[in-house]
Amino acid sequence: MIRYTLTRGVLLIAGLLVSSVLIFLTLRVFPGDVAQLIAGTQASPATVEALREALGFNRPLFVQYGEWIGGVLTGDLGTSQLSGASVGAELAEKAQVTVPLGLMALVIAMLIAVPFGILSALWRGRASGTALSVTAQALAAVPVIWAGMMLIVVFAVWLGWLPAQGFPRGGWDHPWQAFRALILPALTIGIVEGAMLLRFVRSATLQARGQDFVRTAAAKGLSRNRALIQHGIPAVGLSIVTVLGLQVAGIIVGSVIIEQLFTLPGIGRMLVADVGTRDLIKVQSELLVLTGLVLVIGFIVDLIHHFVDPRQREAA
Repeated sequence: MIRYTLTRGVLLIAGLLVSSVLIFLTLRVFPGDVAQLIAGTQASPATVEALREALGFNRPLFVQYGEWIGGVLTGDLGTSQLSGASVGAELAEKAQVTVPLGLMALVIAMLIAVPFGILSALWRGRASGTALSVTAQALAAVPVIWAGMMLIVVFAVWLGWLPAQGFPRGGWDHPWQAFRALILPALTIGIVEGAMLLRFVRSATLQARGQDFVRTAAAKGLSRNRALIQHGIPAVGLSIVTVLGLQVAGIIVGSVIIEQLFTLPGIGRMLVADVGTRDLIKVQSELLVLTGLVLVIGFIVDLIHHFVDPRQREAA
């Protein structure tokens, strides 16, 4: 286990380094000049060039990358080139919106996918099972922004139960208001991601239903569905955990879109704004943090698989 963990840890670090290089180089290809944006359209070429030199943009790329990644390795994500604010401090502030939003969306997705995915498999061949399967396929195909707009129309405009947009100025100093502000965004992401996960849970459950150990349990006196619940579903639990880990990437992408729709002051909305202003240091640090989150979750899922599944331990 220790050897496997160290190996996966090295791969995680390598993945983060490769991601940082790709992020850094990709942003340098984008059109636009940060120095020109800061100096203004009326600034002279000499002024823009002097500002570019002060910002360090005239230095070789490997020097710029080395300074940035060196700071990241010491816990310093840099400072905004436009506002001079600490990127780490801003990320920590915005994470107070994005992290609860992601967790709420993940819980909603699980509450939709796991029980209804299993029921859809148990009710296979019935009208109820077909209805669940068709509904899941329809919801999974819905664009997340359209789902959010529909929820706003129903629950905010027609019923008036929940706020349509915004977040309390005092943040979590007003917990109930903050929680209510995240319900519709979390529902939007959770329903779409839950529908996608439901289809996998259904397929995995049906696959387990045909396994020999489920048939053996049924032959010993258990009903087919009871044998599946007691013996088949625990066997597919690891597969569900794996896909659930992959769903986090979808939740992160969904958060970027949904924070724009619901005007939430989270990391996704900040990232979009920083891309528009070409604040390179902030953008590359934000992207690295989001990428690192996805890679770390994949690392954790791998460890869970290896720890729980004896076949993987034997293969290692």
